[in-house]
Amino acid sequence: MSETKEPVAATHKHKFRYLLPPGNNFAFVAKFKIWMIVSILLMCASIGSLFVNKAVRGEYMNWTIDFKGGTEITFAFRDKATHQLTKVDTGKIREALQKSGEEGLDVSDVSWEDDKGTHIDGIVVHSPRFTALKESDQAKALSDFLAKFKDRQIDGATWSGDRLFVRSKKLIMNSSPDCPPEKCPAEAAAVFKADGLELKEWQPEEAAQYTHADQGTGEYNEWFSMWGLDREYSKKIEAALPNIEVDVQGSYGVGAKAGSKLRDDAAKSIVFAIFLIMLYLAFRFDIRYAPGAAFATIHDAVMVVGVFAVTWQDVSLVSVAGLLTVMGYSVNDTVIVFDRIRENQAKLKDKKVERIIDISINEMLVRTILTSSTVFATTLIMNIFGTGEVKNFAFAMNIGVIVGTYSSIFLAAPIFMYISRRWYSGPPKRRRGVVHDPVAASMDAAE
Repeated sequence: MSETKEPVAATHKHKFRYLLPPGNNFAFVAKFKIWMIVSILLMCASIGSLFVNKAVRGEYMNWTIDFKGGTEITFAFRDKATHQLTKVDTGKIREALQKSGEEGLDVSDVSWEDDKGTHIDGIVVHSPRFTALKESDQAKALSDFLAKFKDRQIDGATWSGDRLFVRSKKLIMNSSPDCPPEKCPAEAAAVFKADGLELKEWQPEEAAQYTHADQGTGEYNEWFSMWGLDREYSKKIEAALPNIEVDVQGSYGVGAKAGSKLRDDAAKSIVFAIFLIMLYLAFRFDIRYAPGAAFATIHDAVMVVGVFAVTWQDVSLVSVAGLLTVMGYSVNDTVIVFDRIRENQAKLKDKKVERIIDISINEMLVRTILTSSTVFATTLIMNIFGTGEVKNFAFAMNIGVIVGTYSSIFLAAPIFMYISRRWYSGPPKRRRGVVHDPVAASMDAAE
C-alpha cells in the first residue's frame, strides 16, 4: 500500500504596512500633567481673544446676519440675448459686489425648482446691511402713508428693513402680475413713489394671502416691500456682467433683536449638549467617566471658538452646527477610549489604573489616528474647494477633529484617572463603609 501524505498547508509571508509597529507602548500617563497645563493655558488664551476682539474690533466674534441682523437676497440669472436661465460663477458675483464697495458679504450657490419643475441655479447673497432706506425716508413715507389711508382704520404700521407691515380694518390694495389694475389697483404705490420709493408688486401668492381678512380679528395683514438692497445689488451685478439679466427671487431681513435671540439660543444649545453628554456617560459607564468627557467637550468647544475669534472667520448658524458636530465627534472618540479602559479593567485586575490607561490608549491609538485622519482629509477638501457656508462648516470640522482627538487622549483620560485614584482606590471594604480589619487582612495575605 502506498502511503498517502497529508497535504502541507502552504505558508505565505504577508507584508503589512503598519502605521505604528505592533505592541507599541507609549507612556501617555507620564505626560498627562504637562498636557493638562498646556490645555488650560490654550483655553484661557482662546477666551482672552474674545475680549481682545471686543476691544479692537468692537465685537467678540465676526457674527454674520444670522446673529447681528442683515439681509438675505436670492438671485436668478438669464442670458440677455436668449432670455434663458443660466448659471453664473459665484466668484464673479462676489468680485463685482466687492469692487462696488460692499463689505462683509457672503455669496454662495443655491438651486431649486419652480412651480413648473424647472431647475434654477442661482446665488444667495448675505449682506450685513439691513436696509437701503434711511430712517428719515422711512419716517416720512410712513407719515404720508398713514395720512393717505386714515379712512382704512389702520391699527398698526411698522417698518422692518425695506418692508412696511400694516394692520388695518379695511383693505389697502397693491397690484400683482396676475391681477388686472381695475381689480387690484396699486393704491399704495403712488404714496411711496411721491417719497422716492419704488414699491414691489405683489406676487400671486402674496395677493391671495393679503387680500383676505383674518377670521379671528377681521383685520387685513399686509406687507408692502420696497425695492432696496435687492435692486441696488441687481444693478451692480448687471453693470459688471453686461450679458446677464438679474431676477430677484426673494429677499428677507433679520433684525438685530432676532439675531441676538438666535445667538443666545445657540449658546444654550451648546450648554444643553454638554449636560446631555454627561448624563449619557453617567448611565453608559459610571459617574467616574462623565467629568472627563464633559471637560474634554468644553475644551473642544472653547478651542474652536478661539480659532474662529483669532482668524476672524464668519460665525453663522452653520458654524454652530459645525461646533455641535465636533462635540459629538469628540464624545464618540472619548467613549471608544473609555470602553477599552473599562474592558481592560475587568481583564487586568492585577494592574494599576495608570498602567491600564496606558495600555488602553496604545491599543486604540492606530484606530483613532486613522479615523481622525479620514474625517480631517474629507473636511479639508471641503475647506479648500468649498465656498460660503460649506467652507465655514468644514473649517469648524478641521479644527474640531484635531482638538477632539487630542482631548480624548490627553484630557478625558487624566480626569478619569484622577477621580479613580482619589475616590475609588484603597481597600474595597473600606470604600463600602465597612471598618477595615488589618489583622484579617494580614491573615488573608498569609494564606
